[in-house]
Parts: sequence; C-alpha cells; structure tokens
Amino acid sequence: MAAFATTLVARKSITLIPGPRRISPDPVLEARGVSRRFRSGSLSCVSVALAPGQLIAVTGPANSGKSTLLSCLAGLDVADEGTILVEGRDLSTMSAQVRARVRARSVGVMFQSGNLLSHLTLTQNVQLAPRPVGGDHRWGYWDLLCEVGLAHRAMAYPEQLTQGEMVRAALAVALVNNPAVLLVDEPTAGLDDDDEQPVIDALLRRAGKGMAVLVATRSEALLAVADRVVTLGPPTEPATWQWDTMLPAAA
Repeated sequence: MAAFATTLVARKSITLIPGPRRISPDPVLEARGVSRRFRSGSLSCVSVALAPGQLIAVTGPANSGKSTLLSCLAGLDVADEGTILVEGRDLSTMSAQVRARVRARSVGVMFQSGNLLSHLTLTQNVQLAPRPVGGDHRWGYWDLLCEVGLAHRAMAYPEQLTQGEMVRAALAVALVNNPAVLLVDEPTAGLDDDDEQPVIDALLRRAGKGMAVLVATRSEALLAVADRVVTLGPPTEPATWQWDTMLPAAA
C-alpha cells in the first residue's frame, strides 16, 4: 500500500475503499525514460509504471509537463524520446490510427476541458464517447451516471451543470468503456471541498475495483490518498517548438 507523505493529510470526510487494495505486480502501463519538448520547457526522462488497482499521482509546479506526460501516455502526443507500453504494446511503433484504437479499448482520458460537447445532453455525451469496434458495450451509461452521482442530471446540458458536476460528467465519459487505464488531468482544480470529495471517492472506487488510475494533480487531498506520488521538477529553459513533430489528436 501507499507510503503516505507526513506533510499531507487527507480530509477525514474522504471515504476510502474498505480494506487494502489488491495491486497487481504487473504494470498495465509503463513509461521508460520519456522526454518531450513543449512550449514552455521540456519533460525530461520520466519513468513510471502503473499497475491494476493502483492510484498514482503526478505532481509538480505549473508548466512542469504534467499534461504533456498524460498526452504521451494516452498516445495523443508522441514523445521525443523513451518508450510507452500499454498492456505490453509499444505506442511509439504505432500509427495514429492504431493508437486511437488502443486508446478507445484500453485507456480512458479526462483532461481539464474538452470532454463534453456543449450541444449534447449529459446522456448523449456519454453515449457518443468513442467505443472500440466489436467492443463489449454492456457497461451502460445509466450505471455510469449513477456511479458519479449524476443520474438526476441525465438530460441536462453542460452549461446547466455546476463545476463539480461538469468534472464528474467528464469522468463518466472517460469511463464509458471501462478501460484498463484511467488518465485524469487536474480533476479537482478550482473545486471546493464539497465538490472535490465525490471526485476523489470516484477515483478511489475505480482503483478499488482493479482499474489502474494515474492523476495529474496538485491537490493535497488527492496526493495524500495516492499509492505513489511522482514529482516532476520545475520547467527547464523553453525549447524551440517543432510543429512537425506534433501529431493531431486522434478522433
């Protein structure tokens, strides 16, 4: 289990998964020496292994590369150096189309924005989430909305949701395929304690059910309940941005 940092104290109201979580010894996602240049600096030689049942938090100052790392791990961006394995498959050897299929089948991604389409209801957003061809779609949208506490908002549009509800709605979209890996970028940024609580509980529940969860965050409450914390250093001298190396996000 996690070795909790002594300087970080979780709120007493957080509902932890009863009993110890079973963390598999075999990683489902692994990054080895990943480096990536980006607008405000660079991500240098990051290695991390994420196993089923594990919740890892990635933290660091602004512009340290947290979102860039998640984009590389999801196969939305391509690292300049290093290897990323998802269920044993090397993303760097795949075309953008193949990476998109791997992501639809195995990786759920929730970024700070862009998970929801404004002209669709919450139910329609969940139903429209990318699904792998021939995949098992028995995981129903109603179950997801109940899990994140938004069943009563099923027909609401994104603009009608509170900030906390928007985060949980985006999380539902990321979970629609019941992925092996869940990557979440700053899910509780800007939320008060009451709104942060259900988001943390939802992530812990998924880890408790065997999902591999990696969260980029600076939330002390989330860092305190993580099994492991990976800290990225401050941004280095900005590198020259090379547009030709940046692949567009796959649909």
